[in-house]
Amino acid sequence: MEANWLYLPSRPIPWLGLASLRGNEVVSAQAQSATVLPFPVPKTRPFRVAVVCDFPEENWHSMDLVGNMLFDQLRQHTTIVTERVRPAMGFSGVCPRKSARLLGRFVQYPRLLSKIVSNFDLFHIVDHSYAHLVHSLPRERVIVTCHDLDAFNCLLQPEREPRSFAFRAMTRRVLSGLQASVHVTCDTAATRDNILEHQLLPAERLSVVHNGVHPSLSSHPDPFADREIAAKIGRAPGSCPELLHVGSTIPRKRIDVLLRVFAEVRDRMPGLRLIRVGTPLTSQQESLAASLGVRKYIDCLERLDTRLLAACYRRASVLLQTSDSEGFGLPVIEALACGTSVIASNIASLREVGGDAADYCSVGNVGEWTNTVLGVLSFDKKEPARYSSAVKQASRFTWVNYADQMLAIYRQVLSA
Repeated sequence: MEANWLYLPSRPIPWLGLASLRGNEVVSAQAQSATVLPFPVPKTRPFRVAVVCDFPEENWHSMDLVGNMLFDQLRQHTTIVTERVRPAMGFSGVCPRKSARLLGRFVQYPRLLSKIVSNFDLFHIVDHSYAHLVHSLPRERVIVTCHDLDAFNCLLQPEREPRSFAFRAMTRRVLSGLQASVHVTCDTAATRDNILEHQLLPAERLSVVHNGVHPSLSSHPDPFADREIAAKIGRAPGSCPELLHVGSTIPRKRIDVLLRVFAEVRDRMPGLRLIRVGTPLTSQQESLAASLGVRKYIDCLERLDTRLLAACYRRASVLLQTSDSEGFGLPVIEALACGTSVIASNIASLREVGGDAADYCSVGNVGEWTNTVLGVLSFDKKEPARYSSAVKQASRFTWVNYADQMLAIYRQVLSA
């Protein structure tokens, strides 16, 4: 049997094992010497890759999208056999949700992977918050995709996100798994640079692979989806100007800024509405919307399929992405693909994705956001230059390219 070759450590390499941590400090380390050992992957058969996904019960749309699109695209290649690993959460319904999630991630999933480790040549964990699973696999055969470093803030920025000792210990386990993997892909150069800034991994073990846009998200009309959304919110497209926000309501999304900007703009454009797609507003956000007098002008829609989401993008006057941090910002590129104007926070990741096709505002500056929204709303949505710029920028991001780049990384790892 012919063998490909991988470099494996003859002595412990700190960044291939557990990171040294003193209190909340993450201490980087450099590689030591290595020995060449054979890693047998017969060249007479396709190599086998497991795409390791989140539990479906997590209901994390963006992570599910990445896993599903990567799996679907890899299946088109004859040089690779791909299987999706996505078990149901075994403790769901048996114990409280938080306990079920903890037991599922740290007990059930590691046991499952340890039983199938010989079935695959390579494992790709598509969500960095599952990186602790690397410890249950041969580390030299695991790739992890890191979307951002928010999950590690209690270690990297403890003054901003203080957590309990137990939570920090769990987070260390996840971070050490990320550092132990043979290679880490990042959605943006901004995320890669953040990893390098914190000295978590060396540059040669990092690659940037941009996410793609789902084929259903386009500027082409879809009468069925358009009617469905019109029925859900009780308005025909174009009956009034509409702002759109897509995503969760966690603190970094800055829903407070979104609501205040909406209230300010609505004072000058009384017919304006806001469509919110994603998780429900928190009680605090509901209270803020009520105090601003705009709650009844907000249409909240949860977990739409891709066709209906595309209909929301197409009918909106402008998408607002008010986040103070993002790893990629899928709604930005999805809205542009549908020909819709975008105003986003002026942060590195969103500028990388939106390019010159979007407008940008300082994080949290309600006055600047208000003036920019009013300016964008004064343009015809289908104004040729803005429309073509949006669609052209979005065309740079495809899941076909994403999978092709991942496949090249797989081959590089297996033949290193």
